[in-house]
Amino acid sequence: MFTGIVEEMGEIKNVGYENPTSFTMTIKAKTVLEGIHLGDSISVNGTCLTVTSFDTQMLEFTVGLAPETLRKTSLSELEQGSFVNLERAVCPTTRMGGHFVQGHVDGTGDIVSLTPEGDSLWVKVKVEKELLRYIVPKGYIAVDGTSLTVVNVFDVEGCFDFMLVDYTQRHVVIPLKKVGQKVNLEVDVLGKYVERLLSSGFLEHMKQS
Repeated sequence: MFTGIVEEMGEIKNVGYENPTSFTMTIKAKTVLEGIHLGDSISVNGTCLTVTSFDTQMLEFTVGLAPETLRKTSLSELEQGSFVNLERAVCPTTRMGGHFVQGHVDGTGDIVSLTPEGDSLWVKVKVEKELLRYIVPKGYIAVDGTSLTVVNVFDVEGCFDFMLVDYTQRHVVIPLKKVGQKVNLEVDVLGKYVERLLSSGFLEHMKQS
């Protein structure tokens, strides 16, 4: 479990197939290495990944990516020198500054516009209809692992937008991306649970009882 509050931006040192069946990624970082252990979970652009090796002297750690992860996320588009959002899994004492983020990417979206307003930045993202139905104005969403508030939803266009204040722009990877690039998206899990309960006849059962 994560909060969507990015701890630092890491830099990709190596990424690709070590052999035909093993896709790995080595990331240069500092903050997330504090207290790190093998098997720890770290969110990389919103994707929960397992630490398979690390070197606190070289300031780097390595994670492995399963084929389904490569299909479901935008991580396969990363290359050496790319920056990624990083966050360690929460502890019981962690302040919940964002919202409950599982690190289970629901799908990707395409950036369709980046529009400055003052020192803030409007970001508009196009998504598939199957995912857009879970996105609501003023609701939570994790974009590349960053906890954000949806501002508008454009059903006809199949888009939603959000705004990044100056501080956030300087501490996450989204402003570094260009129009047409993909972002990982995780919608608020509560919406999916509600839909599941309604489709299972939960309300009818409650009325009868």
